[in-house]
Amino acid sequence: MSDKIPTRDVTPSSAETVKQEMYARRRHIYVREIKGLFQKVRRSANWALMLAFFVLPWVPWGDRPAVWFDLPGREFHILGATFYPQEFMLLSWLLIICAFGLFFITVFAGRVWCGYTCPQSVWTFLFIWVEHRLEGSRNRRIKLDRQPMNADKLWRKSAKHAIWLLIALATGITFVGYFTPIRDLVVELPTLEAHGWSYFWVGFFLIFTYLNAGWLREQVCIYMCPYARFQSVMFDRDTLIVSYDAARGEPRGARKKSLSHAEAREAGHGDCIDCDLCVQVCPTGIDIRDGLQYECITCAACIDACDSVMDKMGYPRGLIRYTTENALEGRPTHILRPRLMGYLAALLVMIGLFVWAVGDRTPLDFDLERDRNRLFQATADGRISNAYTLTVRNLDGEAHAYRIEASGLPGLALDADSIRVPASDSRQRVITLSAPAEAIEQPSHAITLRLTAEAAPDISLEREARFLGDLRR
Repeated sequence: MSDKIPTRDVTPSSAETVKQEMYARRRHIYVREIKGLFQKVRRSANWALMLAFFVLPWVPWGDRPAVWFDLPGREFHILGATFYPQEFMLLSWLLIICAFGLFFITVFAGRVWCGYTCPQSVWTFLFIWVEHRLEGSRNRRIKLDRQPMNADKLWRKSAKHAIWLLIALATGITFVGYFTPIRDLVVELPTLEAHGWSYFWVGFFLIFTYLNAGWLREQVCIYMCPYARFQSVMFDRDTLIVSYDAARGEPRGARKKSLSHAEAREAGHGDCIDCDLCVQVCPTGIDIRDGLQYECITCAACIDACDSVMDKMGYPRGLIRYTTENALEGRPTHILRPRLMGYLAALLVMIGLFVWAVGDRTPLDFDLERDRNRLFQATADGRISNAYTLTVRNLDGEAHAYRIEASGLPGLALDADSIRVPASDSRQRVITLSAPAEAIEQPSHAITLRLTAEAAPDISLEREARFLGDLRR
């Protein structure tokens, strides 16, 4: 008997080959405006996020903006705290927290981040809101696009794109305003006194925002965003998703509004009246009744639309709702499942470590760089000296005078005993350390330099350096 598994060639012949396109031809989506509980929540979140984005660079904090990423000065000011590139580990912790937070949210409630707080969705919904105000309802926009160009169509289209460009321009200026003080930026830009890179980045984000939110829209979510692709790995049968209850809704079809819910069920109708309103309000243009799809951004617009129809028909709400695959199949939903709790535990640990690291952060940093032009120098009084460049960064909100102490060699002496640094500023000076020649027993010795704030002894930091000497005596 042969152990080979029988095979059959199923490769289609040239006549049977079907051409498949990697990128489907785009179908323009005319999103219908809908009101409801979830849309109120989404709009509130959108306006809050945009308000925070546009206002924060304008908020003063002493003599500087409250949030300012000063790249030339290598200082990152966030409210009252100043961070430096040397504290990159804190940024790493923050990125890890964001990653685990995204994992936790995805396992728990799918792409709810996309529907409510993703910048692409927030700006897209803003552009659509402008479109609704100027061009009217969904049916009016379809009719407007199909009719030939006339004065009414021209001014509506022109006004829409002009406002889109103004929003995109404000977005670009605000983004650059996080890296350049925005009060100076808005004065320098129109007078052509701003740095060339400022014009480049304002223009870049103007075009980027205008294209993404005005023209590409759902294409970004479907084809460009990697989150849409790996979400299926994060989902399980207990993940909270927007779903259509097919057992209750089918068979779908139109019926008289006068028909009660009980009478419709007796006549063999499902609760879905096939109005297609759930499709018309979807920003990615999908039909939620086809099942779970990666294009769904969980914005719940279809839930609000369906609930409004159910209310008009006198049917119970929830034909489309936030639910789980297990719940739809009549099985129990497990909220406290191992993977979700694992992500939550990791997230809480990361947050705890980050809070501890920020709370235990010493508001002082300094670098000690030895003079590379000369290794050491012998003085007239028989001592060996090394020159160093000391850079001190005061990370506190108050000015400090720091006491400088050195140890590690017998008779080690400093030519300076203190350095004063203003609040949230840095100072640099050259210092000289010297030691008796007889104390030099090897070419290189480890020494320690300690800085201590005179007015606050708990602010103290030490660094190790190398002291070089000549053994030829």
